[in-house]
Amino acid sequence: MSCIIPPKTAISLCVFLAGSMLFSIVWATAAPESIEATVNVNAEEFIELVENNPELVIIDSRIRGDRIQGFIEGAISLPDTDTTCDSLSKIIRKKETASLFYCNGIKCIRSSKAIKIALNCGYSNIYWFRGGFGEWLEKGYPYLQE
Repeated sequence: MSCIIPPKTAISLCVFLAGSMLFSIVWATAAPESIEATVNVNAEEFIELVENNPELVIIDSRIRGDRIQGFIEGAISLPDTDTTCDSLSKIIRKKETASLFYCNGIKCIRSSKAIKIALNCGYSNIYWFRGGFGEWLEKGYPYLQE
């Protein structure tokens, strides 16, 4: 017994399955739990760092489309796609200066990518707010909008 699928139906089915697989891959991806040589912080520890370290550099690794929805006060926009040793050196003058990276949250991998670039460039004293802007909003902390 054979099964014949009309060409239009077969194409539609293939497109649907490919889209479903891509959606699953994208949404199944989460930022790693931790990154070697960095310190994970939550929102409260983030605030404590800011209060106790006036030289802390805060990097918002999100793209402009995300940042226009809001950002944490004092954060400098440097999307992961623009993060290089050169772009970092313009923002973080000394490689041992405390710096904190964040993006949208645990499903966002932009800050983890940016951190790995920073580490490869020789930066140390890096903090990672893995919960990111999502955790910030969830806890009701204030934010700015462009």
